[in-house]
Amino acid sequence: MTAWRSTPFDPLDDDKLREECGVFGVTGVSSAANFTALGLHALQHRGQEAGGIVVHDPEHGFNSVRRFGYVRDNFTTQDVMDTLPGPIGIGHVRYSTSGSKGATAIRDVQPFFGEFAMGGAAIAHNGNITNADALRRELIERGSIFQSSSDSECIIHLMARSLQKSIPERMKDALRRVEGAFSIVAMTRHKLIGVRDPLGVRPLVLGQIDAAEGGGWVLASETCALDIIGAEFLREVEPGEMVVIEDDKLTSHRPFEPKRPRACIFEHVYFSRPDSILGGQSIYSTREAIGRELAKEAPVDADLVCPVPDSGTPAAIGYSLASGIPYAMGIIRNQYMGRTFIEPTESIRNMGVRLKLNVNRALVRGKRIILVDDSVVRGTTSRKIKEMILDAGAAEVHFRIASPPTAWPCFYGVDTPQREKLLAATMTEEEMRSHLGVDSLRFITLDGLYRAVGEAKGRDPDAPQYCDACFSGEYPVEPADQMEKGFRLKAAE
Repeated sequence: MTAWRSTPFDPLDDDKLREECGVFGVTGVSSAANFTALGLHALQHRGQEAGGIVVHDPEHGFNSVRRFGYVRDNFTTQDVMDTLPGPIGIGHVRYSTSGSKGATAIRDVQPFFGEFAMGGAAIAHNGNITNADALRRELIERGSIFQSSSDSECIIHLMARSLQKSIPERMKDALRRVEGAFSIVAMTRHKLIGVRDPLGVRPLVLGQIDAAEGGGWVLASETCALDIIGAEFLREVEPGEMVVIEDDKLTSHRPFEPKRPRACIFEHVYFSRPDSILGGQSIYSTREAIGRELAKEAPVDADLVCPVPDSGTPAAIGYSLASGIPYAMGIIRNQYMGRTFIEPTESIRNMGVRLKLNVNRALVRGKRIILVDDSVVRGTTSRKIKEMILDAGAAEVHFRIASPPTAWPCFYGVDTPQREKLLAATMTEEEMRSHLGVDSLRFITLDGLYRAVGEAKGRDPDAPQYCDACFSGEYPVEPADQMEKGFRLKAAE
């Protein structure tokens, strides 16, 4: 079947940080591909551009399917799933954070597969390798031939050059050369492997199907992917840990020098699904706590608290509960828009947000409205939403943002605009308020965000508990490739 690529036209989400990628793996089940497709469906929010599944069956060997578009459009037909037999498999959903952004070729779609002396192996990677350019140059000079533009392919080539005698040992060798952020799910004919970088920037969880009866094992980016297949959440793969599952036995390895963990704090704000558990905390409860903290830090007289759906909803509920101002659905999302196959003419582009959101006019007319959203990136969507609210007759519009100002790009697996395109990189909070044309604009403070995620004393400036580089400009791993291209780190204060 020829790969066909649609052109998604998503005017609302164009002003959001893209959700990196999602990985999933399962072993010890009758049909790994079916479980993997369900798991990827639950992780679709982490990448909507493309997806792939690799499986192994003792009779048929390795097989793979990689497609552009949504899981539901590609991995739900019997004829496709029949080509993916076997008890072990891994999968990946992608939004490009490296490689040919916006012009992805099918060869860039993961999982990647390689044949080694001791057999084949496939690998799916969530994150970004910050020294990928240097590694790629070195590997090409030594004779490696790259098939994709993805930084993740470096891992396969480094494994191929390792002199170790097993796939897990070769992977350890390879990942010791890699800088940046990575959560990896990999497989051989008999082994399912999960690895998390020493800082634990990107999430990875471990589960089991029919755990009481010693059923199959599962690795996934989030716990919501375990829920959809009825697997029990056992624990997170720890920062710097490699787990290897073979013959229904799990072994844990520590291939890296220990470091103080720095998980991504934006997972709590936006990336993870609200029904997932991360760091022992409910994402939904954390986002509600962010809203409560925001109400304490930035109160305002108003009539209604309204979320910008859907990502602003839990924080808006928290803001309403803490402030006593009624919560209301002032904006309704069109759940059935999906992708449009209409050629986006200028008139359709000008409709922009209206294709996805509609204001509840009878509710907001004459009211002072607090709009709660998760972030402001370029500000284009925020301006359009404000105009829609005012056009519907609102008396005042106050923005409350459930994250600090996003002033720095992320180089660890998030597709962030160049720094000069981030509104907070070039404007003060008051200048942003004026630019957006709202009556008031307030962001939660960095300390307030830390308190909401469970750090009662706020952020430790000497040893931050999370990676918050997109807010603070303090990068736990220097982005070597970007610095080589001229990116300048924040000056020491």
